[in-house]
Amino acid sequence: MPRPHTTMRRIRDVLRLRLGERLSLRQVSLSLAIPHTTVADYVRRARDAGIGSWPLPEELADDDALEARLFASPASTPHVRPEPDFEVIKRELAHKGMTLMLLWVEYKERHPDGYEYSQFCLRYRT
Repeated sequence: MPRPHTTMRRIRDVLRLRLGERLSLRQVSLSLAIPHTTVADYVRRARDAGIGSWPLPEELADDDALEARLFASPASTPHVRPEPDFEVIKRELAHKGMTLMLLWVEYKERHPDGYEYSQFCLRYRT
């Protein structure tokens, strides 16, 4: 179940207590009666947005500006995975004892962010 919406006033209180008063996450949580995981989320969002001190900068005095900064959607750049060279794979599979699993392991060693085994096999078959 999603957590209920927290007002910007409450979020400002979280930032004030954590950044200004230097209270722990649990102390802030108890003071405001909200889960410590929610407090941690708001503090992480502030850190990611470049907010590290209290009082907040003048440009964030407006609730809309603070909300836009804290809850901005990250720039979605598609993750491009390196494509295996399937011609080489086909030639390598002709050698005795060579398997698609061994070739995938070599591929993952060269490209740790590459395709997982199931996608590697699917792309090879197509």
